[in-house]
Amino acid sequence: MSVAQSSAFAKTYSGFLFDMDGTIINSIAAAERVWGNWARSKGLDVEKFMPTMHGKRGIDTIGQLNLPGVDPVAESTLIMEAEIADVEGVVALPGAIDFLASLPPERWAIVTSSPYRLAMARLDAAGIPVPRFIVTAEDVKVGKPDPQCYILGAERLGLRTSDCLVFEDVMAGIKAGEAAGADVLVITATHSHPVETGHTTLPNYENVHAHVDGEGKMSVVCNG
Repeated sequence: MSVAQSSAFAKTYSGFLFDMDGTIINSIAAAERVWGNWARSKGLDVEKFMPTMHGKRGIDTIGQLNLPGVDPVAESTLIMEAEIADVEGVVALPGAIDFLASLPPERWAIVTSSPYRLAMARLDAAGIPVPRFIVTAEDVKVGKPDPQCYILGAERLGLRTSDCLVFEDVMAGIKAGEAAGADVLVITATHSHPVETGHTTLPNYENVHAHVDGEGKMSVVCNG
């Protein structure tokens, strides 16, 4: 656990905004199976490509490649269907289910780059109930690292982004949270190498709990 100078543990927030993949669930194995097969079919260097697809909408990932004759809309739809069909190994991060269940339902949202149907399939596979508020790929015109997803998430909670804490795991999402004006807490459970960030980091939710004060403000508190 790393606590940055302006630690997220030292503040209270009106709302929590959670990325999904890599932040409250681990879907890396399933995502990399599907995207790896797609990348190989396009003749891409799979090892170099894989780190570029995490945390972003599929249509954005494919569009940025500028592959001749490849329609990002059609290809991302095919990939989505393959990902919905493959949820083997999709699990909640340690402690995530209890942490989310302890939060006031009107005070948190999931803000994911996944399309709605894929988000529903993965949350179900991981045993995480669908929250009252969720922002998915279809809800924004531009995906992460653009901040509009987190701005929309805060709006759905009736809050300003500056009153929210964003939970993220990859750089595209971290940048989106920063650009939205929110504090960011980085979850490192699925990282294979150290994350270079000035934000507070947390491996998972096993050794923390959420505290809600008398005014309804929330904070992340270390156990013990």
